[in-house]
Amino acid sequence: MQADPTLQAQLDHWRDLPRVQQPNWRDPEALRCAVDELAASPPLVFAGEADRLRELMAAAGRGEAFVLQGGDCAESFAANTADHIRRKVETILQMAVVLTYGASLPVVKVGRMAGQYAKPRSADTEVRDGVELPAFRGDAVNGHEFTPESRIPDPHRLLRAYHASASALNLIRAFTYGGFADLRRVHEWNKGFMRNPSYSRYEVLAAEIDRAVRFMGAAGVDFDAIRTVEFYAAHEALLLDYERALTRIDSRTGHAYDCSAHFLWIGERTRQLDGAHVDLLSHVRNPIGVKLGPTATPADVRALADRLNPRGEEGRLTFISRMGADRIRDSLPPLLEAARDHGVPITWICDPMHGNTIVSGSGYKTRRFSTVLDEARGFFEAHDAAGTNPGGLHVELTGDDVTEVLGGAEDLDDDHLADRYETLVDPRLNHQQALEMAFAVAEMLRD
Repeated sequence: MQADPTLQAQLDHWRDLPRVQQPNWRDPEALRCAVDELAASPPLVFAGEADRLRELMAAAGRGEAFVLQGGDCAESFAANTADHIRRKVETILQMAVVLTYGASLPVVKVGRMAGQYAKPRSADTEVRDGVELPAFRGDAVNGHEFTPESRIPDPHRLLRAYHASASALNLIRAFTYGGFADLRRVHEWNKGFMRNPSYSRYEVLAAEIDRAVRFMGAAGVDFDAIRTVEFYAAHEALLLDYERALTRIDSRTGHAYDCSAHFLWIGERTRQLDGAHVDLLSHVRNPIGVKLGPTATPADVRALADRLNPRGEEGRLTFISRMGADRIRDSLPPLLEAARDHGVPITWICDPMHGNTIVSGSGYKTRRFSTVLDEARGFFEAHDAAGTNPGGLHVELTGDDVTEVLGGAEDLDDDHLADRYETLVDPRLNHQQALEMAFAVAEMLRD
């Protein structure tokens, strides 16, 4: 099917609009060459997969499923290894089993993976010891090392991001379709987690899950049918040149899809209604999200819904709240009510991480586990009061035993942060904290 020139023009309209959080690419010719190569490369995901995820997001919006999005704050090329990817997938699968039981609903598994190589920053530059250099914007843009050479935005890194994403997606598909995700296997991993006395408060729930799995086996459930899972990739659609280059026109329908991931979201810093990010994603058929912080207003909700979901399609638009535990109970209810009364279907997901970042006494950027849980609790309370459906959870996590978030049952304190503080940007829940959160949220879902 020949591409519609009108659609092509729409897809390029963002170039004439205000853009924020974009790198200062110093070599336009190098950028053009990188973008041309990306545009000629195979898609990373396919239109039919994005359509399927849109159906699942619609089910979550109706209260018939629950979404779990999880992964690194910012992926790195160095950590794009089989072991790192396996541990993240394993952690998300373990969390999903617990949440499935707690919610009595299917859990839609979405990795913040295979594309999260860029990050917005609060300032364009960083100063250390009187030296000012461009801010680190993720491995897709520049290097983390604080040197002039490393911090120069390099368009060639966009190609590295593409190839790293392709490798990660290949492994994710192998893990989730090759028996690694078998329910019985994942359940055994969770039983290992429960052997730690720190998590004794969840013994009752864990025992219930164990009985349910054993009952399924005794009842002759076809376990071969649950040896595989659907697993989707998501990232923030931040780098406009990259996202546009990977947008394809589907030969079946003539619709445009951003084939860099199944699900893309627009960040709190880039959700300007008249801005380039909103414009570009308004023209693709993927399910998309928008982060909403405490400054978001009911008018913002209505305007974004009309702009990004003008046909009122279920599963098309997700709002991801990131208010902060101290503000969610005041800030979220008016937004829920505005969306509910406006009538455009929305799937609501809670990001309890980004609004709760602090600096520890030792100078580390961190979060408190108790505060993260409190924001999730406030999210469920707000939906209960508004009569709307809490559709999911969006969490920054890793499958590794890092020490970046304070607290949890193992009571990580400020002195522990230096042990394994490995994040490139924001602090993540470690493997144990992520599973602990799944058990805690499962209890909230049952209340």
